[in-house]
Amino acid sequence: MIKKLLLSLATVALAVASAATHSVKIFDPVYLNGHELKPGDYKLELKEGTAVLKIGKETIEAPVKVENGDSKFSSTTVRYNNIGGKPTVEEIRLRGTTTKLVFNPEVSQAR
Repeated sequence: MIKKLLLSLATVALAVASAATHSVKIFDPVYLNGHELKPGDYKLELKEGTAVLKIGKETIEAPVKVENGDSKFSSTTVRYNNIGGKPTVEEIRLRGTTTKLVFNPEVSQAR
């Protein structure tokens, strides 16, 4: 009985831990918080109002507002807007959740 309980708790802990990290694929160069994100596969973590994107040894942090959509998103998508002639990340919608991360485009472009 104790083994089953421990196994259940371990499974739940792994599910929660993996939910905190998401994969984001960037197809074209875009800007976020004044940094250019080159195409590639990024790991995304949320930490108290901050989105942390990692690729290799590079880490980019940006303030973010977390909002909920009406229904679960079928894929992770990055929405951007051209600001000052530069494509700037405006929003990231996370697959399998109702979570969308909204970035302030003026802050994303500044620097």
